[in-house]
Amino acid sequence: MRVFRFVVCMLVLVSFLAVPMMPGSASAAEKIRTITVATDATWPPMEMVDENKNIVGFDIDFLSAVAEEAGFKVIFKNTAWDGIFAGIAAGKYDAIISSVTITEERQKSMDFSIPYINAGQILIVPKDAKGVTKLADLKGTKVGAQIGTTGSFEIKKTEGVELKTYDEIGLAFEDMAAGRIAGVVCDTPVAANYALQQAEYKEKFMIVGEPFTDEYYGVVVKKGNKKLLKLINKGIKAVQAKGIDKQLEKKWLR
Repeated sequence: MRVFRFVVCMLVLVSFLAVPMMPGSASAAEKIRTITVATDATWPPMEMVDENKNIVGFDIDFLSAVAEEAGFKVIFKNTAWDGIFAGIAAGKYDAIISSVTITEERQKSMDFSIPYINAGQILIVPKDAKGVTKLADLKGTKVGAQIGTTGSFEIKKTEGVELKTYDEIGLAFEDMAAGRIAGVVCDTPVAANYALQQAEYKEKFMIVGEPFTDEYYGVVVKKGNKKLLKLINKGIKAVQAKGIDKQLEKKWLR
């Protein structure tokens, strides 16, 4: 009798172990976490809304890759810039990725991931420009920048290059298209927008070299949310180690 009961018990146990675990039965550590991430999708090519009303861009692809590497999922929420930081403090979403520059002032009220891209000043020239890889190569020419920007300061510091300033950066690109200046200096996302996204310019201009100022972007989380920050940093490190970030830079920013 005892033998029979033992056999029956063993059969029941084996049957139980063979049955797949139902959704929700995994431990908390095994569950794939889903987080809501705010982005102001008005800053191409970093974040924008395409013709199908999907949120796309470098930041979107980048954080999606980070999530895949770290084992969580992301839901993006298009959020106006003027309230985006108040929303993270109020817990309306878990994180922000929206071309947010890491500054000491912002670090007082929110936490940042490790930097994921240097969005500093970079040089754009016509596609037919030969032998130009850096600003100093344009010695003897005029180079444009928006007045009062770090881009204009960098041109001023370059011996032999004449600065021409503009109230709006778009006017500098118009002048370069007309042949009145030899290059434009501006921050990397703006450069990518004019050189890669705008139909009237993407066949005319190219970005050369690397950013020559340091203006780093980071992913924002609520102050004190160390658990999520650790998870995001884990994913960023994996993406950077595999060179996925460089692939995305070529897609969106070069």
